[in-house]
Amino acid sequence: MENLTCPECGDKIVGRSDKKFCSDACRNAFNNKQNKNSSNYMRNVNNRLRKNYRILCEHNFEGKTKINRLKLENAGFDFDHITQIVTYKNGSQYFFVYDQGYKILDGDWVLIVKKTD
Repeated sequence: MENLTCPECGDKIVGRSDKKFCSDACRNAFNNKQNKNSSNYMRNVNNRLRKNYRILCEHNFEGKTKINRLKLENAGFDFDHITQIVTYKNGSQYFFVYDQGYKILDGDWVLIVKKTD
């Protein structure tokens, strides 16, 4: 068996032959360093999506709710962050954050819906 060293701290690895790190702490530290740069952007986007989802859920307790756009904006809703856009046969376009969606109506009104499968 060859002498393996931990890629994080350089200590000798003892145990299974396929083991890559000397401890869970070294494994976590190594992976955190690897993912640090890209995960900051992803974390910010995911936080915005979660916040949008929570706001839609808080205002849509009946499955279908009509609300003023300003009320959503005041709650912190970010209309730039969605997970998908669905265009139906009749041409109406709904913007979804996971299973909660909304449609922009005339006169600064928004229709919030919940997708049912």
